[in-house]
Amino acid sequence: MLAGLRAGIETFVRAHPLDPGEPYTSELNTALAAIRSHLRPRAATVTLMAFLQLTAILVEDYDDAIEFFTRALGFELVEDSPASTNDGRPKRWVVVRPPGAETGILLARADGEHQVAGIGQQHAGRVGFFLHVDDFDTRYQRMRAAGVEFLGEPRTEQYGQVVVFLDVAGNRWDLLGPAPS
Repeated sequence: MLAGLRAGIETFVRAHPLDPGEPYTSELNTALAAIRSHLRPRAATVTLMAFLQLTAILVEDYDDAIEFFTRALGFELVEDSPASTNDGRPKRWVVVRPPGAETGILLARADGEHQVAGIGQQHAGRVGFFLHVDDFDTRYQRMRAAGVEFLGEPRTEQYGQVVVFLDVAGNRWDLLGPAPS
């Protein structure tokens, strides 16, 4: 019974933030503040989705993909470990990610004709990955110098600067940055 009462109070408190402009009395605001101060997250019973950990990109070769993502894009190599396929054949578990990011990319070497056909077509020719950078011009120049293939020239849109590029497998990415000052 107490758990149900607590859940009801938590729901009410979350739905009614303290706001001096709201038509609540000062006594209600005081009571809500007191209740909030005693409510603690129940991590053991509440499952929250914190972040997307990995997404996979099919590649032809692990080493070429590692080279592209670390040298051309400036990502960090998080893991490169031996692994096995479900039927026992050797493979590698290779993860890269932008420095400081929580979400990484699993570089998965294509295995079999079906997967090989998917290399570079993970989003059926659409832009499927979006790399946001703080210094667009510097990153763009660095990537050009590293041989990254761009599909057009950078342009300014209402949301900022953007240009499409291809990764080592042929997938389309948007390089995104803030609008110029």
